[in-house]
Amino acid sequence: MAGERILVVDDNLMNVRLARAVLETAGYEVQSAGDSTSAFAQLERLRPRLIILDLKLPGMDGFELAHKIKHDARYSDIPIIAMTASGLVRDEERARLAGCDDFIAKPFDIDTLIATIARLVG
Repeated sequence: MAGERILVVDDNLMNVRLARAVLETAGYEVQSAGDSTSAFAQLERLRPRLIILDLKLPGMDGFELAHKIKHDARYSDIPIIAMTASGLVRDEERARLAGCDDFIAKPFDIDTLIATIARLVG
């Protein structure tokens, strides 16, 4: 798992910095995007092994982006972890219907995040 590339999509710079610190400490290579448009544009160039996706994004939200990724044959195999401050059951259900492979509420537990990533990329 060490060296695997993860794309963190979040418009909150503090959330990106926290995720980067946690993931890089665990040995992952981290790239980031602040919105859905730039995230989708980066997919071909980056070919991440996994995407951590905030659901509340400006413009196209994370639900729409997950659906777009999972319905594009070039990227449909990339696991997506939805991560949002909303721990509402309906948001988790909606995220899974959009194609997200897992759901983690913010603030996230570091061990849970690392274990979820390991399970999805393992």
